[in-house]
Amino acid sequence: MALGKYSPEDIEKKWQAIWKESGCFQVETDPSRPKYYVLEMFPYPSGKIHMGHVRNYSIGDVVARFKTMQGFNVLHPMGWDAFGLPAENAAIKHETHPATWTYQNIAEMRAQLKRLGYSYDWRREIATCRPEYYKWEQMFFLRFLEKGLAYRKDSPQNWCPTCNTVLANEQVEDGLCWRCDTEVEQKDMEQWFLRITDYADELLADLDSLEGGWPERVLTMQRNWIGKSYGAELTFQVKDMDATIDVFTTRPDTLYGATFMSVAAEHPMVEKFIADAPNKGEIEAFVTNIRNMDRIKRGADDLEKEGVFTGKYCVNPVTGRDLPIYVANFVLMGYGTGAVMAVPAHDQRDFEFATKYKLPMQAVINPPELQAKGEKLDAANLTEAYTAPGFLIHSGEFDGMPNEDAKKAIVEHLDKSGKGKMAVNYRLRDWNVSRQRFWGAPIPVIYCDDCGVVPVPEKDLPILLPENAQVRKDGKSPLPTMEEFVNCTCPKCGKPARRETDTFDTFFESSWYYMRYCDPRNETEALGAEHLNYWMNVDQYIGGIEHAILHLLYSRFFTKALRDCGYVTNSEPFANLLTQGMVLKDGGKMSKSKGNVVDPNAMINQYGADATRLFILFASPPVKELEWSDQGIDGAYRFLSRLWRLVEELEDVLTPMMPGSHDKPANDAAKGLRFKEHDTIRRTTRDIENEFQFNTVIAAIMELVNELYQVKDELKETDPAALSSAIATAVTLLSPVAPHICEELWAALGHTVHLTAQPWPTFDEKALVLDEVTLVVQVNGKVRGKFEAPNNAPQAEVEKLAMDLENVQKFMEGKTVRKVIVIPNKLVNIVVG
Repeated sequence: MALGKYSPEDIEKKWQAIWKESGCFQVETDPSRPKYYVLEMFPYPSGKIHMGHVRNYSIGDVVARFKTMQGFNVLHPMGWDAFGLPAENAAIKHETHPATWTYQNIAEMRAQLKRLGYSYDWRREIATCRPEYYKWEQMFFLRFLEKGLAYRKDSPQNWCPTCNTVLANEQVEDGLCWRCDTEVEQKDMEQWFLRITDYADELLADLDSLEGGWPERVLTMQRNWIGKSYGAELTFQVKDMDATIDVFTTRPDTLYGATFMSVAAEHPMVEKFIADAPNKGEIEAFVTNIRNMDRIKRGADDLEKEGVFTGKYCVNPVTGRDLPIYVANFVLMGYGTGAVMAVPAHDQRDFEFATKYKLPMQAVINPPELQAKGEKLDAANLTEAYTAPGFLIHSGEFDGMPNEDAKKAIVEHLDKSGKGKMAVNYRLRDWNVSRQRFWGAPIPVIYCDDCGVVPVPEKDLPILLPENAQVRKDGKSPLPTMEEFVNCTCPKCGKPARRETDTFDTFFESSWYYMRYCDPRNETEALGAEHLNYWMNVDQYIGGIEHAILHLLYSRFFTKALRDCGYVTNSEPFANLLTQGMVLKDGGKMSKSKGNVVDPNAMINQYGADATRLFILFASPPVKELEWSDQGIDGAYRFLSRLWRLVEELEDVLTPMMPGSHDKPANDAAKGLRFKEHDTIRRTTRDIENEFQFNTVIAAIMELVNELYQVKDELKETDPAALSSAIATAVTLLSPVAPHICEELWAALGHTVHLTAQPWPTFDEKALVLDEVTLVVQVNGKVRGKFEAPNNAPQAEVEKLAMDLENVQKFMEGKTVRKVIVIPNKLVNIVVG
């Protein structure tokens, strides 16, 4: 075939149509073949993909195509994270319905992804807003209810007054709503929760099994979020009240130094403490203000410590000392019991608070250097808390004991009187899955005045979201006002009842979608065991670091919970994780507000999908940030054009050969090309398999193309088969990156079987052995020349050839050779003096 001019638009449309017609990316469960499941985190349908999407999906597509060519049965699906706040807020802004907005955006984004030539099995496409999807998660919720993993309780919640919904702790960023940047308030509400804390130990322990497959940074983030700590739970009696305060502390060794008590503004006892306080109004105002503060700021080390005395005291269980009880802004209900025994001499936050409010301090840990001299630390001399190890002082019978030993000893002492016990605490809180918004999956429960909370019978699923609802401009859900939705019959007693109007948090949907891809059209069960057992778990997951806690932690929990409900057998969803870096422009993250967004459509229109993919993969290693460059994509286009011209120029002499198949080079130029060809196969295979270093893969292919240009004039006359083999290699190796142009060039080489069906090339070790090698010569460690020598030549011959070089002799003149170091086939270092 005559190639003609390189026209990306025509070529890309042609091959996308061929791939679709042939169904070459469609896969089936086949236990006779090794499987590989590669998945990129699915997108929220915003209406347009951005360059961050292009990078993510291009990485995944190279992996999918590479593994397919290696003989794996590759599952590579795509779908849409379609429910949730973003779609609903956008629909309200554009005065349309969330369903209309979502499905229009899905259509547009699907078309964009298809233009980029990604190898998705589009038959498996899912959208989480479709009833055939969310029916099954409603069923999962019913199973969770049966097992006690789902429950309802009244507690302080993060409330976004703009989005009019609660937010999980993970969805509050610097005190602001993760979607609209409104300052988050605290609001007491009854909500549905999932007991993710029941799996805290397993979630933590199983991170060890992901070592080497997940980035260490992500593992650390999850460990810190789960936040397991060992300590003691101590009981303090409240004076003049029939009440106690329980405290979790990792420092029971400092109990004798506790001089006051700090409680969180949300602590359930605060209201009782201040019931008869003369300044009750002042305290309530302080409490309200603190409750509405950002929790992250409240936990920050640099927070200015503030508090208010409640008027009540509790008793130190070992000293009998009365401890004033303060409400403090730095104490949170999200950790421990929401109460902290304050030891200002040995805790910096307590020290700052005590200094500000002139509260007493008592040193109980003595530095080793003072202990050795028989002296004792005086709290009055402290300028900051002493937090290092030491020996107990002012601690009764425990004086002189190393503080680490004292931790256990003091708790054992308290345990005898029922005032303390060893305990483990977690930072992780149960997952609030209720949302007071419309665009989400309805929670399948009914409220009956006689029967209480009643699960919807499984036969009645799905509980359909009424898409005829009119969304409100203020963001409040219309569901509570829709009588036809709310009013129902109790399935237990048959009396009138009310349907739950809260919907699921969008992360509920995204916590199991990867499983549904394995059997997406099953109408009788959520997860077909045959397909799930074959495909799961995901071999390679690709997405942004911003999902390290929210999505990944919830998905891990969901997998374990579904395992315990009998749906799956695996305990972890993702064997390997790659977190790609952000795409930047002008030094900042691409965003519409900054006006620095690069439209993928514009790039495809101007340069083609292949050039866009090539640049996004070549500009930086996948885990690093990528700075967008118009010159960079222009360079990618020029390289593809150069490869095209090479094949076009040699078209008359090229024959259909498989990559690396020419093993009888006619001359030195052909031998050199064969070496470069097989070295490129070796390097590209290694760099894809080792951390997906696509930038070095592309660089190696570019070097091979350069070599082809250098020898083409000679070899088209003397050994055209060497050119045919090497060009076939370059085209095949590049095909996962730039598939359209490579398919076209492959056909131009005379092949009739498409590249998508070709095996990945393998290199010949013999081809990597040259008759001659180039050695570098150093004199006293500095390069002074290079020369050609027979491969594995005797050392004496190598030394003579090195010393015969004119430039080397110049630097040896008048000096004595002390030593000659020869690294075979690489280096000669002559040491003179």
